[in-house]
Amino acid sequence: MNEFSPQDIESRKRMIFESMGPRRQKHILKIGYEKWDPFQEPKDPIEIRKDKSKRTTQMLVREFLQNRPMEEYSNAYGGGVLEVCLGIVNKDERYLGIYDFCCWYRELLKKEGYE
Repeated sequence: MNEFSPQDIESRKRMIFESMGPRRQKHILKIGYEKWDPFQEPKDPIEIRKDKSKRTTQMLVREFLQNRPMEEYSNAYGGGVLEVCLGIVNKDERYLGIYDFCCWYRELLKKEGYE
């Protein structure tokens, strides 16, 4: 909005405010008309989180489930995969603990000859 004069900006702001419904105007007045900026730049979209391999959770889940026979897993299984994947990619302590335990347990079973 740099190409407009302060008077022009204020006149446009007033016009936008007056074209709003009473309920929305009340909300603007509650936060303060002076603080309100109807010309704010839009926020950037939420970053797409990726893991170390540069894959999104959706890519990881799809790749994992494609390597499983469809008959061998249910919706609950797929939901669990997605939940753990999101937790690991987002570095949630709970899911990092689950992952570490699963890795340790698998190694324990191998060491003892069960796998």
